[in-house]
Order: sequence, then C-alpha cells, then structure tokens
Amino acid sequence: MQVSSWHAFTGTLKRDLLLVFRRRSDVVNPLLFFSIAVTLFPLGISPEPDFLAQIAAGVLWVSALLATLLSLDSLFQQDMADGSLEQLVISPHPLAVMVLAKVLVHWLVTGLPLTLLAPMLAVMMFLPEEGYSTLFLTLLLGTPTLSLVGAIGAALTVGLRRTGVLMTLLILPLYIPVLIFGTGAVVSAVNGMAVAGHLAIMGAMLMTALVMAPLAAGAALRISLNG
Repeated sequence: MQVSSWHAFTGTLKRDLLLVFRRRSDVVNPLLFFSIAVTLFPLGISPEPDFLAQIAAGVLWVSALLATLLSLDSLFQQDMADGSLEQLVISPHPLAVMVLAKVLVHWLVTGLPLTLLAPMLAVMMFLPEEGYSTLFLTLLLGTPTLSLVGAIGAALTVGLRRTGVLMTLLILPLYIPVLIFGTGAVVSAVNGMAVAGHLAIMGAMLMTALVMAPLAAGAALRISLNG
C-alpha cells in the first residue's frame, strides 16, 4: 500500500470511528439484538441444559450472523445521505482501500464486540467448556468475512430506499458457508474431534474476502451511484 493510499486508509478509518462514536446506537443495537436473540431460545424452546448444549453452537452463530446483517445498512447509507460517498468515489485514491477502512470500522464496532460477548452467552446456553475457545476463534475468523461480504450487498443497495429485504436476499446465501464451517468447528470441538480443517477453511475464506470484497464493493458503489 503506497503512502498516499495509507493516508487515505487511516483518514477514512479515523473519520468513520469518530462518526460511530457520535451514533452509539450503531454499536449498541447489534449487541442488543444478539443478546435478545440468544436469550429467547431457552424461553421459546426448552430450558433443559442437555438440549441447549446441543443447539448452542448453531444458535450463537445464527444470532451473530443476523446481528451482523442487521448492522450493514449503516455501512454506506450515512455517507450517501451527506454526499461524502460521491467524494470517496471520485477521489484519486483507490476506492477499494477506503472501502476496506470502512469495513474495518464496521467489524471493530460490530463483529469484535459480538466475538467478545459470545462466550458469555455460551455459558447461558450450557455450551460445553471444550467449545469456548473454538467458538471464539471461529467468530474471530468469521465475523470479518461477514463484514467484507456484506459490504458488497450494502454497496449494491446503497441507492435504494428500502434495502433490508433485498440485501438479505443478496448476502444471506453467501453467508451460509461461513455459518456451516463456524458451527461445524464448535460441534467438532465439543465432540473431541479435530477442528484444524474447519479453521483453515475459514481462514482461506477470510483471505479471499479480504482480497476480493473491497474491489467488488468499490465497483458496486460506482454502479449504484452512476445508475
């Protein structure tokens, strides 16, 4: 990354972090949704510890995925509203670099807090102790992938008035592999099986998304604004 691109990256990162701290609901809402969604499962299905232990991995991962999806609307909408998104697109700096900075901010205020909160909710779901570290690692690898892939859908729908349903239809199928391997790794850890393969695949998905998603999201932003 060249010096000018690095300055553009850090400048976008600082600006978005400042805006997020002014809109604290963007941080609180996904965490509240995550906590409420996980809490409702014991109330709505069964409070039996043995049953909850069996479904804990899936419940935690699905809730984290939906909480991330819920927060994607804020990724580019505010910039679209105040006109700064157009300035980013016509900037001489690579758009993919600035998109990557915005995705990093989204992960720092959404994915990372979800990752840190998940082990505490896992206790409530009676997840066996063998699965705690694997749950943390899978979320640490998976939530950045969710943010990166979600940025593509947010960029494609940024110019539309009602983006929720369309973005869900676009992005949710791409989230399924992350969900499968994330949940599978936790279940394997609980059953005493090897998890290295699951983690390696999740790492490969993260690296692929890290390279491809900012470019795709940048192209989608140009299409949305020109369209």
